Amino acid sequence: MTDPILHLQGREQRPLLVLDDFWSDPHALREDAASLRMGEIGPHYPGVRAAVPARLAETMRRRIAPLLTEHFGLDPAPGVSEAYYSLVTTAPADLAPIQRLPHFDGVEPRRIAVLLFLGEGEQGGTAFYRQRETGYESVDAARLGAFKDTLARGVQTHGMPDASYIAGDTPLYERIAVQPARFNRALVYAGNTLHCAYLPPEVALSADPMRGRLTLNLFLFDD
Repeated sequence: MTDPILHLQGREQRPLLVLDDFWSDPHALREDAASLRMGEIGPHYPGVRAAVPARLAETMRRRIAPLLTEHFGLDPAPGVSEAYYSLVTTAPADLAPIQRLPHFDGVEPRRIAVLLFLGEGEQGGTAFYRQRETGYESVDAARLGAFKDTLARGVQTHGMPDASYIAGDTPLYERIAVQPARFNRALVYAGNTLHCAYLPPEVALSADPMRGRLTLNLFLFDD
């Protein structure tokens, strides 16, 4: 793993770490994902997933734990809440309304997302957003009510976005950053930041882990 690159994003200057060459054998992770049966898990993710072995997820958590202390002030580091191999497979025309908007994983301050890109070729990246009316780039418990009310008013005024992956500024959201995907690159960021996948048309939405947009997602949180 190379030395981390720190980005302080947006007006809120929330930290994001880019870790290249994250895993010693990323091709073994691809083969592991290909050996598993993937399926839909929950209504939010636009594709299929399979659980990552618990020992592997814990090893990855321990690898980044010192970085969470240094850059996020989390000591001790939160534990693994969920861990998945994930493949984006949903065609833009089939996206549910909730999948056309930026989202956050939870409002808790100790919630961390780790996203490891395992696909080859054009993979897009991850984009981060600001809610225009409130200026929120992250949502904690104190902001949640205002965020929801503002979103409801915005949808009433502008309607739901068209059935497509969000690709830039919208009437409700302003894009503040895009972190490009790269094979064996990990992104580490707070789970309460507004974000979504950046998926230009060149990204293959294949259900084959060896061909599609494969990622490994760790969600760290003290349940």
